[in-house]
Amino acid sequence: MYPLIPTSRQTESEWRNQSTQKPPHKAVYMQDANADTVLKAAYEHTATVWTGDFHQAKQVLAAMKKRVRKPVKSKQTPADVQTAFHTHRMRQAQQSRVLNMLAVEIGVGFALDMPRAPDVRAALLDVYGEDNASSFLLPLNQLLGFIGAHEWHKKGIEIGALDGRIHVPFGVFSPLRGEYLDLLATAPLDKRFQTVFDIGTGSGVIAALLAKRGVPHITATDTNPQAVACAAANFARLGVEGRITLAEKDLFPEGRADLIVCNPPWLPAKPTSPIETALYDPGHAMLKAFLGGAAAHLNDGGEAWLIMSDLAEHLGLRAKDELDKMFQTASLKVIETLHIKPKHGKAFDESDPLAFARSQETTSLYRLKAV
Repeated sequence: MYPLIPTSRQTESEWRNQSTQKPPHKAVYMQDANADTVLKAAYEHTATVWTGDFHQAKQVLAAMKKRVRKPVKSKQTPADVQTAFHTHRMRQAQQSRVLNMLAVEIGVGFALDMPRAPDVRAALLDVYGEDNASSFLLPLNQLLGFIGAHEWHKKGIEIGALDGRIHVPFGVFSPLRGEYLDLLATAPLDKRFQTVFDIGTGSGVIAALLAKRGVPHITATDTNPQAVACAAANFARLGVEGRITLAEKDLFPEGRADLIVCNPPWLPAKPTSPIETALYDPGHAMLKAFLGGAAAHLNDGGEAWLIMSDLAEHLGLRAKDELDKMFQTASLKVIETLHIKPKHGKAFDESDPLAFARSQETTSLYRLKAV
């Protein structure tokens, strides 16, 4: 349920926010204001609902970002990297909360009644799944994110290893950062492997890639119904749906497989929004559950492939020998480890607050067998 907040129109309005942030204490409707006025209200836990020109609202938001997002130089590794990471996350959360205090009112049927406003219905249908029967308030910053995500959904992301595109709606993890797919495309795939489990399939990109490599029977699982629908659409678009069975299920399906693949969230930290669950996994819960159950779901001579980054180690969130200990506890042995360095923009951005860690990151594919 979305919370109701009092407004300057002497009514209560539904407040929607994809993050775990607390709602504002109240909201005031304004046709015109500058960034300083909106920020002052934001720091007093009051949202500003913009009713004027849409493009002017975007300019005000951009000005707010310049005031709130102050660059942090981080070329040198800090003395306490773990504290630096948590400080960065806290700063991000605080900035997001303030920026989300500039909102717009979405009318029935996802109508946005503002001068020069775009048609946002398709973008919001991607997020919410069905038309709204009543109006609600939505942070402008999130609306712009929804619009951008919808454009990516329509366009798709070119995946060289697939010779095709993956289309991903908001709420499903996007393989924009795809170096791990190069590892999957080149990892030794035993011709005897006829069955595969893809755990946490998301967009379905890994299952599709393995189908393209010739695996005839793949079962892909995910707990997110939006991801399952997204994967199904991608499989049909790529012409591999006949090789893949989808299951809305946590971790493993019934039975055993010759190969089990998983690309779990890489950082053991608490997500602040549903989309972040693809990045953050408190206490490495999914990783441990996958490793703990892999051996029992492998056929004799089968393999488990784990895709992981060592960014958590460079951030002080995981000890360097912790993965090896997890493998031993799960009765799994490393056959081979394949490595690749990141190619995405953040890895080379010296202004990124976590540049000290990203510059050292390596992504690995661990080929494991039961012992």
